[in-house]
Amino acid sequence: MSSLLKDIYSIEFYSKFSEILLEVIPSFNKEKFIKQIFDENWQSKELKERMKHTSLILNSVFPSDFESTTKLIKKIIIKLRQKQITETSIEFMFLPDYIEKYGINHFDVSVNAIEFVTQFTSCEFAVRPFIIKYGDKMIEQMYEWSLHESHHVRRLSSEGSRPRLPWAMALPTLKKDPRPILPILENLKNDSSEYVRRSVANNLNDIAKDNPEIVIKIAKQWKGFSKETDAVIKHACRTLLKQGHPEILKHFRLTNNQNVRVLNFKIRKEKIAIGDSLEFSFELQNIDKKSQSVRLEYAIHYLRKNGQLSKKVFKISERQLQPNEKIEITRKQSFRIITTRQFYYGQQKLSLIVNGEERVITNFELTA
Repeated sequence: MSSLLKDIYSIEFYSKFSEILLEVIPSFNKEKFIKQIFDENWQSKELKERMKHTSLILNSVFPSDFESTTKLIKKIIIKLRQKQITETSIEFMFLPDYIEKYGINHFDVSVNAIEFVTQFTSCEFAVRPFIIKYGDKMIEQMYEWSLHESHHVRRLSSEGSRPRLPWAMALPTLKKDPRPILPILENLKNDSSEYVRRSVANNLNDIAKDNPEIVIKIAKQWKGFSKETDAVIKHACRTLLKQGHPEILKHFRLTNNQNVRVLNFKIRKEKIAIGDSLEFSFELQNIDKKSQSVRLEYAIHYLRKNGQLSKKVFKISERQLQPNEKIEITRKQSFRIITTRQFYYGQQKLSLIVNGEERVITNFELTA
């Protein structure tokens, strides 16, 4: 069985899906459909390309009238549910893509379809072109969705409006000024679903990258509203915490550093090869007579192609150190080759961060 995510789109998958299409479209030609899906370029297509290719082929199967097609899509989802197909399965993300591609000029029909479809497979990507094209009109719709009975629809109102949603088109207007979506997040800050609350935190974390002052203000306003909302704020501020933002460190009482000492900081090997791990250890001691809140992180200052260093912060833990308590910590950082990071030979840096302050910086060398 293939371990590649793109191979969820297999012959078996399309064969089963074709049986559903036959039930709702009597004239459907299964053999022709599968032949069109697996064209001469299929093997070279990645996950998203295969998804978009599927919605393109479906357009030749569905009626030319978009409203009629959305009714068919609803029937398809009802059939899939009857066959106990797992909801939120990413295999069916071509259904939201179809609405995004062919429904952009049909606002009311598309909104109705999105509300239904997202309860089966998320439409977080599909709503973004509608936000760009229709602006406040779509934001008002998403505000209404934030009050919906379905947690899938409520999550869509937050996730779909994230200014920097990964793997999706950015929303430049909301990156510049996110205030139009703040009422949505306000509605959802204490949502009964953790699935929804995590989306609120991720949305705020996106906002913090361009408008930190807005998130700091919200953190102060929401503090103590509930245990769940406090957790939302903590997760929302993760980028600001990694950046060592002074005001957010103060907000979480992570500013008292003078009585926390770093002792015996050691790197096991100062030269490591690509594919190996950088191992290091140290001790941390609270010499105060009071307990101390400590956020502990380390940073790898990666050597880039241009010879500059690029810093990436990794969290170790956040805890209370009791009076005179000493702890010993060992960590490993892998330099195994991955698709999302290119390593370059030469001198790099490792630093230890206590409550946003770099306390120890040392060199190591990455070799072939």
